[in-house]
Amino acid sequence: MMTTTTTKRKAILVTPEVCIGCRGCQTACKAWNQLPGMRTKNTGTMQNPPDLAPVDYNMIRYSEIPSETNPVRWLFVSRRCMHCDDAGCMKICPAPGALYKTKEGAVAFDQDKCTGCRLCVAGCPFDVPRSNENNKIQKCHLCFDRIAEGLQPACTKPCPTGALKFRDRDKLIESAKQAGYAKIYGEADLGGLGSLFAFKEAPKIYGYADKPNIPESVIFWHNVLKPLAVIGLGGAVAGALIHYALVGPHKEDEEVKKS
Repeated sequence: MMTTTTTKRKAILVTPEVCIGCRGCQTACKAWNQLPGMRTKNTGTMQNPPDLAPVDYNMIRYSEIPSETNPVRWLFVSRRCMHCDDAGCMKICPAPGALYKTKEGAVAFDQDKCTGCRLCVAGCPFDVPRSNENNKIQKCHLCFDRIAEGLQPACTKPCPTGALKFRDRDKLIESAKQAGYAKIYGEADLGGLGSLFAFKEAPKIYGYADKPNIPESVIFWHNVLKPLAVIGLGGAVAGALIHYALVGPHKEDEEVKKS
């Protein structure tokens, strides 16, 4: 039986209060993308891995916050690529096709076209992209290969509580508002996010900025320097300047200043 494809924008809705921290989404993501394990250390928390990595496209952040009724309150918050409509990583990327958007709204990557400049790492307001040992980009791609065939992302399929839901983006927003969530994080931010969050409290409680913004240096690159690089006028100089501004000077330079 053939699956049905769609061109409607898709999204994932994350509801932290419903998450039980089982990390089934992490396991399913690794299995589908054939990502190897990563050796980690116990740092006094059950959160594992400690952060996103080239072999960890999504993770559950374990947050302990003060509570008036209990000794501690746990919040389990999914961390992943936000699949922005106005994506800072795509704006700053100098390699055509290395980062691209699918018809369903996923921001995917092509390592064969990636030059390893790592500007996307600095250009993301959510600190999501990671580079592997070859400086090639790796991150969540919304399982674009699955959703193009009418399937749901690997991470949402095993979720036992409905903390992760995948549907047409507009229907997810509508259902969340009907459930009593007046404001959906990501509904309009950066052109609208492909990873939406149903928050009951201020975004900072969940580890997210109230108003995510693309760095001004990225906007300057996109509007001024990148067009010059495309037509071959000072491309190398422009690229070096923006890389210095976003990524910073070489470590050796810092050590020279300290000596």
